Amino acid sequence: MAEIPTCTCGQDEKRRIIFPCAGQANTGQITNLAAIQLTEEGYGSIACASLLAIGSEGLVTNAKKADEVVVLDGCPMECARKIAESQGIVIRQHLVVTELGITKGPSKSYTADDIEKVVSACWAGEGKGEDSGTRSKNDAGLDTGCGCGCGGKC
Repeated sequence: MAEIPTCTCGQDEKRRIIFPCAGQANTGQITNLAAIQLTEEGYGSIACASLLAIGSEGLVTNAKKADEVVVLDGCPMECARKIAESQGIVIRQHLVVTELGITKGPSKSYTADDIEKVVSACWAGEGKGEDSGTRSKNDAGLDTGCGCGCGGKC
């Protein structure tokens, strides 16, 4: 049987947008640095949560068209998640740095290992699932699942 050729131009790859909270504490700084590293590694593209908060039409449209939206929050306040949800963005992956065992502290109180812990968690798929953010609703307001088109099956 002939092998089906795979795309090498990147067209078949998921288009992910990563929104870090980028807050002032170390955990917020870690989200930003992790998002930069994830972008450099090809996991997705970093985007500005502050620009999303003011409702930038282009960014909101792009986020809604993305295959996946990843939100990285530094602490239990979950500001980036709340911003995305307020714009009607379906979140497919959501991580909170403090839930990964990193203690919130002063801005520069982090290590390269802390950043790698968040990056690795993203690549491992942590924070994905039906409880990882906004759930989709159809025009009648009925829950249709996670937003991936599964109709509530995943």
